[in-house]
Amino acid sequence: MQSLLLIAFALFAGLLMTRLFSRFHLPDVTAYLVTGVLIGPCCLGLLGIPGLGFQSFEQVDSLGLINDVALGFIAFAIGHEFRLSALRQTGKQATIIGILQALITSAIVDVALIAFHFLRPDLLSMGAAITLGAIASATAPAATLMVVRQYKAKGPVTDVLLPVVALDDAVGLVVFAVSFGIAQAMEAGTTHVAALIIEPIGEVVLSLALGGITGVLLTIAERYFHSHRNRNALIVGSVILTVALSQLTFDLGPFHFGFSSLLVCMMLGTVFCNYCPLSEELMLAADRWSGPVLTLFFVLSGAALQFQVFSDVSVILIGVIYILFRSLGKYLGARFSSDLAHSPETVRKYLGITLLPQAGVALGMCTTAARAMGADGTLIRNIILFSVLVYELVGPSLTKMALTKAGDIQEKPKEVQDRREAKLQQVTKPVPTRFDK
Repeated sequence: MQSLLLIAFALFAGLLMTRLFSRFHLPDVTAYLVTGVLIGPCCLGLLGIPGLGFQSFEQVDSLGLINDVALGFIAFAIGHEFRLSALRQTGKQATIIGILQALITSAIVDVALIAFHFLRPDLLSMGAAITLGAIASATAPAATLMVVRQYKAKGPVTDVLLPVVALDDAVGLVVFAVSFGIAQAMEAGTTHVAALIIEPIGEVVLSLALGGITGVLLTIAERYFHSHRNRNALIVGSVILTVALSQLTFDLGPFHFGFSSLLVCMMLGTVFCNYCPLSEELMLAADRWSGPVLTLFFVLSGAALQFQVFSDVSVILIGVIYILFRSLGKYLGARFSSDLAHSPETVRKYLGITLLPQAGVALGMCTTAARAMGADGTLIRNIILFSVLVYELVGPSLTKMALTKAGDIQEKPKEVQDRREAKLQQVTKPVPTRFDK
């Protein structure tokens, strides 16, 4: 019962917070994240009232299944952006930008943190600096997608943004694989460097293969159902099944392989949208169903942020360097790569700002580092937690600002808003009765 109370409380609190944030023209995703922080173990949970906020991080982790499903639907929706008819116009452009901006960001953060390592080797090791540089390449698709959906963004920047964010996952995993392998080689006792590089690359290939297979099966199964209700249930069940399958692992000789649920579900959406003639309408129906799940995902993400990281001065110092140079890398990387791809001026000018949010994939990478690198891994995890807190609270608002300036988000004219307010006042105005005459 307590879990159900927490879910209901998180949903209602998040929805109420959006009403407050809408007065300041802030995105809903930011409201959800702030709600999570306020009802998390570091704030409201300190009161110790059962069902009123999360009293411990264990309670937050106990609802991790919701996060897995939400990320599956987010990746499935992003896969829809790889429709071949649209990629004929933006595919080459998105590929060039997606790969180059990730590599440039990683290189810039590497240079900055390695320089800091030589200045203060007691605070940051070489292995930790290289690993942080690799994590910097990842971008959070969830926050970006929520902003695009909320404001119905449409235009040249949005057309490139969503495929680029999707490519970030694949590129980030490969970059992390290589950099993490080098960092592990620098640690004493590391002997299987080849496995550290081959396994993550194999994860990317296997994930795309599994997603392709499930996408074909979903497309075939869809033909045997005709009502929207049954087709919607089929899509929801397929996404949940794909998330479950992506959690499987297996050994092949000396190598240990797994799957990335983000890449698997993204490929599921890509295959489905290209081979099912009704995919556009069906995916819109799935988006409506997944709305409450995405709300819970962001509230839980906010509740999972630990304020203890602010107590370590070295974490804040390195975190600030990481945030500044990652932001610089994303902006310059997007600018350079979009120039190379001959993108429109709005894409060159504003795309880099929309790539700042960072969360799920980066947290997964830092968790891997924390398990394998001891004290350095713990430092990496705390730095990423600090940066995620900053990026997820500020990033969605910057994304909205950039898309608005680019013209992809059309602000409602003031006169339309005034007419709506006047109509609302007329509706709510008391109707005179015969006793008032």
